[in-house]
Amino acid sequence: MIYLVVFIVLFVAELAYFRVADRFNIIDKPNERSSHTAITLRGGGIIFYLGALAYFILSGFQYPYFFLGLTLMTVVSFADDIMTLSNKIRLLVHLLSVLLMAYELDVFGMPWYYLVITFIVVIGVINAYNFMDGINGITACYSLAVGGLLLLVSHHVDFIDRDLLIYSMLSILVFAFFNFRAKAKCFAGDVGSVAIAFILLFALAALIIKTQNLIYILFLVVYGVDTVWTIVRRLSKRENIFQAHRSHLYQYLGNEAGVNKLVVSFVYGVLQFIIGLLVIRFTDESVTIQLGFAIGLLLALSLIYLMLKRYVLKRYIG
Repeated sequence: MIYLVVFIVLFVAELAYFRVADRFNIIDKPNERSSHTAITLRGGGIIFYLGALAYFILSGFQYPYFFLGLTLMTVVSFADDIMTLSNKIRLLVHLLSVLLMAYELDVFGMPWYYLVITFIVVIGVINAYNFMDGINGITACYSLAVGGLLLLVSHHVDFIDRDLLIYSMLSILVFAFFNFRAKAKCFAGDVGSVAIAFILLFALAALIIKTQNLIYILFLVVYGVDTVWTIVRRLSKRENIFQAHRSHLYQYLGNEAGVNKLVVSFVYGVLQFIIGLLVIRFTDESVTIQLGFAIGLLLALSLIYLMLKRYVLKRYIG
C-alpha cells in the first residue's frame, strides 16, 4: 500500500513541477545538435531525486552521506539546467559528492586504490549517463533495466535496502509516463540523468563491494560500449569530446536512419536487461569463466556495434 501512495505522491509532484517549469520558462529549445524539434519542459528527471527523498524520510534517514551527496549533485545539476555553470564548480561538487558516496560505502577503510577506482568509475559513468540521455525514453528504459537487475539480485544478496531501489523504480515509472512518448511532455535534464546515475551507481557499488565480484559492472555494458566507441571515434576526428553532439549510435539510428526513437530506447533497455540476466547466471562460475564471459561479451558487443554504426554512417551519412 505504501508503494502505491508513494507512486501517487510522486506523480502529483511531477505535475506540480511542470507548472513550476512552465512558470519560470525551464525549457529545452531544439538546436542543430538536438534530436527533438519542439520546445519541451526540461528537468522532469528531478522526480528521481524526489523518489530518493521519499525513501530517505520514510526509512528513518538511512544512508545520510549518500543522500547528502545526491542532494549536492541534484542542486548543481538543476542549476546547470537553468543557467550554464562553470565546469570547475560542477567538477568540485561532483568530487565532493563521490567522496560522500565513498564514505557511505566505507571505501575509506579499504586500500587507497579503491577510492581512486571509485572516483574514476562513478564520475565516468555519470557523464556517460548524461551523454546518453539524447532521445525520448532512453534514460527511463535503461534505468528500469538496471534498477530491475539490481532488484532481482537483492532477493538473494543483502547489499542494500530494497526500498531505495523500489522508490527509485517508482520515480522512473512516473518519469517514463511523461517521457516515453513520440512527443515527450518533459526531458530529464542534467538533474535527472545525473541523479538516477548516482542512485544506481551507489546500489551497484554496494553490490560489488558486498560480493567482491566486479562482473556486476556489466549491468552498464550497453551504455559503456556506445560511450567508449563514440569517444574513440570523436578523438580520432580531433573533436572536443566534452562538447554537445549527436554522434552516438542510438542518435544515428533515431535521427539519420529514421528508426522510431521509442523503439531504439526500448531495445537499449531490453538488451541491457537480457545481458544482465546472463551476468547474474555467470556469478556462480569461477573467476576464469567469468573473465572469459566478460571479454567475449565486450568483443561481441563491440563488433556488432562497430558494424552497425559503419553501416548507418555509410548508408545515411555518406
